[in-house]
Order: sequence, then C-alpha cells, then structure tokens
Amino acid sequence: MKTIELNAIAQVGFIVKDVEATKAKFAELFGVEVPPTIDGGEYEITQTVYKGEAAPEANCLMAFFNLDNGFQIELIEPNEAPSTWREFLEQHGEGIHHIAFRMKGMQENIAACEKFGMTLVQKGEYGNGAGRYAYLDANADLKCMIELLEDD
Repeated sequence: MKTIELNAIAQVGFIVKDVEATKAKFAELFGVEVPPTIDGGEYEITQTVYKGEAAPEANCLMAFFNLDNGFQIELIEPNEAPSTWREFLEQHGEGIHHIAFRMKGMQENIAACEKFGMTLVQKGEYGNGAGRYAYLDANADLKCMIELLEDD
C-alpha cells in the first residue's frame, strides 16, 4: 500500500554557501549555460511557514538545472533567517537537502506522510504563486528530507 500519491520524481535539491560559484561548476560539468539566479519570493506571496510559525524573513537564492528527462537539480543558498535551508547548512554544511516529488492533493499527502512518521518542517507557495511546496523530515526512516510539489 502506498503512503502518498506521486506523479514523478522532480528534483534533488542541494544547500550551498555560494549559489553563483556552485552553479558555475555544475554548468561547466554539464556543458550548458549558467542558469539565472532567482530570489525565493516575497512573503506576501510565499506565506512561508517554518516549524509551525510564520517565517516572513526566510528566503534564499536559487538556481535550477532542467535536464532533458524532466529532472531538475536545484541549488539553494539560504539567507540568515531561520528556515529548513539555514538549519541544514548550519547542522550539515553543504550537500543534498531533499528529494522532491510532483503530486496532487497537498494536504492529503502531507497528512499521509505525517501518519507514516514524517514531520512537516516548512511549507509555502512558490515565489511566483504558481503552486506550493512542503518539506517533510523523513531522516529517521528514509535518511533524507522529502519535498512535495504541487502546481496549480
């Protein structure tokens, strides 16, 4: 029996100290152009919640590599405000932060993940308001953070 309904694995996300330097190295490795860096978005749109509390200061810089098979590599440089990104960087240093899955039914899937034993750590809307995300701590059993992505 499945715990959550997943459409497709979407991405692997890395926490980095310097998104500009890291994206340049990935671009060199892949032989592609360096992607733009984007801001995580304004709180009025993102409505970021971290550990159950509004987190208007939580933000990051991001860069995305979209691979031919639809898979994405996300690079995240957190700002200094409390967030799952900042916490990861402080506790683990740079590295793989999450595996993300595209799905439908965010609330139902969050509830199923919590029943499975995961803990909702952070959630919000995409920076442009086109969908939502949720990070669930699955480290105890799955040894990673799971991100759920739902597009409008």
